[in-house]
Amino acid sequence: MLRTAFLKISMYGICLISWSCANNQEKANPLPYYNTPDFTPVFLADQTAAMPAETHYIPAFDFMNQYGEHITNQTVQGKIHVASFIFTRCGSICPKMIHHLKQVATAFENDTSTVLLSYSVTPWIDSVPRLKFFTEENKIGQSHNWHFLTGDKATIYTLARKGYFAEEDLGFTKDSTEFLHTEHVLLVDQKSRIRGIYNGTLQLEIEQLIKDIQLLKQQ
Repeated sequence: MLRTAFLKISMYGICLISWSCANNQEKANPLPYYNTPDFTPVFLADQTAAMPAETHYIPAFDFMNQYGEHITNQTVQGKIHVASFIFTRCGSICPKMIHHLKQVATAFENDTSTVLLSYSVTPWIDSVPRLKFFTEENKIGQSHNWHFLTGDKATIYTLARKGYFAEEDLGFTKDSTEFLHTEHVLLVDQKSRIRGIYNGTLQLEIEQLIKDIQLLKQQ
């Protein structure tokens, strides 16, 4: 009898601890922040914790999308956005990335608070009409939440390397004379802070990206 009672008390204690841990985990901020190009994660104890003074934010930008519309940092203010870097004549990693990013666009196609930004790394080739043709060719169609962007090459490259850390620390010191080509996809939260980095050519990482977007939406 004593042994049975002890086992019941022990099991109750384990359940209570498990519930407490789960409850604390829900309160904790589930995704880290990335403030440096080496992508060292910074975790906060909970969602109300103060942000570190050196918190990195995506700087202001202004580019044209495939419809000839200006897309700026104000366009994504208060929204989650996913950034990628592609070019329309790419025959290596870009087709796979586009295929995977379609899944993200489809998962949030009716969600105006989630936006995809695909920056062209050959903007001297990828004009507005060329980007529009590319989206039609790839059956992306009239997606309201996926913008293919073109503009000044040096501005795009600087934003990619120093704003998004698109090539991590290896690319942080490069300039616009060195070609930018990366499979990295970046997750940015509603306040323009980097919250995730993913390999856009890998299905499992895209599935994780979708899950992480859903986590951000709950905050």
